[in-house]
Amino acid sequence: MLNKKFFQNLKKEYAARDSERRQIISLANVVLHDSKRVIFALHRGDMKKAAESLKEIEKILNNLDKKFGYDRIIKEGAYNAGVEEYVEAKLFYKVLKENKVDAIKEVKLSIDAYIGGISDLTGELVRLGTNQAAAGNLAEVEKIKNLINDVMGELVEFDIAGYLRTKYDQAKGNLRKIEQVSYEISIRK
Repeated sequence: MLNKKFFQNLKKEYAARDSERRQIISLANVVLHDSKRVIFALHRGDMKKAAESLKEIEKILNNLDKKFGYDRIIKEGAYNAGVEEYVEAKLFYKVLKENKVDAIKEVKLSIDAYIGGISDLTGELVRLGTNQAAAGNLAEVEKIKNLINDVMGELVEFDIAGYLRTKYDQAKGNLRKIEQVSYEISIRK
């Protein structure tokens, strides 16, 4: 004895959730790819394009929050991946524009998004430092090394586990890379 109406309602709810999921994933992929483009623009020195793109990404994230609710969207892995890439891009922008790593007020973010994004930021800083070394801007390399060292000094205070531990370990590796660049510069002086 099955209650057909019960199963019809389940099917209807499942279809609605699946539709939401597809919409969230689609827009999260836009956020992810556009955030990568922001990082690329920042490495090329195109601050204007990066700022414009960040505003568009923030509109998408805020619209997702309004449409589906924050508790719903953070259940999707694609959303979390996209927002983590956004955090990395936004913080890289803030470092280049304001010379600091600070809270992002334009969108609602999870602690995991911050920790993952901050950890990934160190990789972009190493890339920037390497390019600065190649251009002969040795003082900038030292500033970047000090910033990564400061970030790691803060992250070490967390008891990071799981997926974020991998990110943290990558950030530690990035510190070693910029220290190596700095060391090689000091030897050549």
